[in-house]
Amino acid sequence: MSLTGTPFLLTSVVLLIVAVVVPLALWGRIAGPALVRGLARLLMLLFAQVTAITLVFVLVNNSNNLYDTWGDLLGTDSHVAVAKDLGPDGMGGKQIKNEPKQLQQFRPGDDPRMGAGVQMTDLEGRISGVRGEVYVWLPPQYNDPAYKNTRFPVVELLPGYPGSSKAWFGSLHVAEQLRPLMQRGQIKPFILVAPRTNLLTGADTGCVNIPGKVNADSWLTVDVRKMVIDNFRVGDRPDSWALAGYSAGAHCATKLALSHPDRYRAAVALSGYNDPALEPDSLAGKDPQLRISSNPIHILKSANAAGRPPRTALYVSGAAGDGYQAGIGLRQLAKPPTTVTVQQISANAGGHTTAVWREQVPQVFRWLGTQLKP
Repeated sequence: MSLTGTPFLLTSVVLLIVAVVVPLALWGRIAGPALVRGLARLLMLLFAQVTAITLVFVLVNNSNNLYDTWGDLLGTDSHVAVAKDLGPDGMGGKQIKNEPKQLQQFRPGDDPRMGAGVQMTDLEGRISGVRGEVYVWLPPQYNDPAYKNTRFPVVELLPGYPGSSKAWFGSLHVAEQLRPLMQRGQIKPFILVAPRTNLLTGADTGCVNIPGKVNADSWLTVDVRKMVIDNFRVGDRPDSWALAGYSAGAHCATKLALSHPDRYRAAVALSGYNDPALEPDSLAGKDPQLRISSNPIHILKSANAAGRPPRTALYVSGAAGDGYQAGIGLRQLAKPPTTVTVQQISANAGGHTTAVWREQVPQVFRWLGTQLKP
């Protein structure tokens, strides 16, 4: 039974009702010695406590899409088959143009709360050695005969940590919000791609490559990107690609876009951070060298010092102490053609929550429409 499915929610509700009704009906009817009666009543109370906690967990998890499967929660699933040393470009000496096409079979998304039109596939990353699900949503124009020769820009959607690849669709309602706006021509049509980012038990990868551990960077920026290009009508140039993330996903979006201006034109970061050590479970934050090299501030400084500021557009939003200062730091360093737009969110907007990020969806996609082209 899925952690995020309706059946598990209904089961939790029924069990809680049973846990309340049973003590009311049987409390005074339990027979036997005092010790037996006391033990039975204690078990009924414990059962009621467990079912109540379980229901609260299910409601919170469904609202925020923190854990997708039982394997994610219990740490029993493995999503890394191999983690070779792929070198600084994350390609392991290969050229993506020489790699054969990776055509995939897609099926409807496995959670109705993501809304209509979301499809999914199980991808085996040939370069990264990562395997995981990838969700794809096509804009209303994609199957319109008038657009049969049109290539569409793509936005990769990254959740926080812990976080499910369903989160942008299920918690932020990105497709539900954008569909009518795209139909009315108020927002340009994008293909939305949500790959798995929760790859290791009890650890945030920081979206980096760590030989022998995980190649999260190459999974997101090479394997997922190539799969989408191979299976859909999308542009393959950087101007057709962007990343968007919140919290830990915001850090990843900024870091990956600045690291790979040959693959992405823009990134959106909602309530993120620059220093990966601000996420206690970040593998990048725990490694002294990776903590520096994966910090967007360091990436931008190094590119500027080399005389090659990236052609990258960043949109950074956050409240004071929750992403805003990270954006200001990047904006102060930006040199053309790098641009950084910073939007301060009110401290009273709702905190570090999906409700705050959900409200920003139309605005950030309007901005993306000014940055990307097919």
